[in-house]
Amino acid sequence: MKIKVLHILNRLIIGGPTIIALNIIENLSDQFEIKLLVGGKEDGEEDGNYIFESMPSNIVVVPQMRRSINLFNDISAYRAIKRIIKQYQPDIIHTHASKAGALGRLAAIHSKVPIILHTFHGHVFHSYFGKLSTSLFINTERYLAKKSTKIIAISDSQRKELSLDFKICKEEKIKVIPNGIAVEKFIEQPIQKRIDFRKSMAVYDEDIVLIGIVGRMAPVKNHAMFINIAYDILKKENNSKVKFVIVGDGETRLDVQQQITQLKMNFCYLPENKNAEQAEVILTSWQTDMDYVFSGLDIVCLTSLNEGTPTSLIEAQAAGCPIVSTDVGGVRDTVIQSKTALLSDPNDIDTFCDHLQMLIDNKSLRKQMGMSGQKFVMEKYNQHRFIKEISELYKELYAQKGSSS
Repeated sequence: MKIKVLHILNRLIIGGPTIIALNIIENLSDQFEIKLLVGGKEDGEEDGNYIFESMPSNIVVVPQMRRSINLFNDISAYRAIKRIIKQYQPDIIHTHASKAGALGRLAAIHSKVPIILHTFHGHVFHSYFGKLSTSLFINTERYLAKKSTKIIAISDSQRKELSLDFKICKEEKIKVIPNGIAVEKFIEQPIQKRIDFRKSMAVYDEDIVLIGIVGRMAPVKNHAMFINIAYDILKKENNSKVKFVIVGDGETRLDVQQQITQLKMNFCYLPENKNAEQAEVILTSWQTDMDYVFSGLDIVCLTSLNEGTPTSLIEAQAAGCPIVSTDVGGVRDTVIQSKTALLSDPNDIDTFCDHLQMLIDNKSLRKQMGMSGQKFVMEKYNQHRFIKEISELYKELYAQKGSSS
């Protein structure tokens, strides 16, 4: 009889938590009986169903569970989760991200589920909310962590943040399991994928350096900094063959477009205007074939104020892209400083621009860093290692619970 696992995920949208959770489900369904419970996506968020050709049939949606806080919806979602737990009777509940982690674990605790796991794909302990809300979230997470069997951190720096900086739980309760991706697809047919993506951006000159940022457009991702960097780089006389690409969409897109207009840069939002040839900044909205995106970009940037382990940087390195990023959260664990990426403090535009200009001017350095990034990701972030560690953790905890009951 297989161990029964219930995964609870905020929502099935494009993003790291969705990719990681669905990878677990797809690759462990032969070893475990797995059901997936997901919440409803917010307006402006792109559905993540595309990630796998066939979605798991054992999926249940609780539309009341949404990212935004709503007492009526949250209570309704909690009750729905409890009903599903009672019906499914899982041996293990594994929650992902903040809202699913709170409601899912609370329901699991009150339903006396034997094993309760939570993965911190990131955290909301700074740069998301005000002081009062942040304090409430921290205290809630401390309570939930105390009642959890194990906490999964996705990097060593995140383990330090959880145990020492924010005192969510003791270090011995945390298991570090770095994310894993299907690296192979980012290595296959890079030349054709590069041609195809750049053609879709109306970039026909191979000498144009395409600089991209990938992810949800939200305040914590700090796209305003990326636009200011683009402005500073483009106003230099020797940067006539540089373009900037924003891949993704979300709540701050209109603010970003307004900022670009105020800085008098030419831009194109592709869903509304296909004429990107004259644009200095191209907004692509959501893209699904990320192997094509990263093959077409020359440099990938990240300007976030807070991160867990950014999947976009793992995928970018897998495709051979050098990174320029702010040094926040788990970024330093996701790259190798000065070898696969150049890092700077949050909001340090001058240093960020210096790093970016260095790569713009030096094609051989871009190639060298890209090759180092591919090697690094293949060793540390391969999917086989990740799936093996998750499977071993499930079996180990199940065996411990069985022997103690």
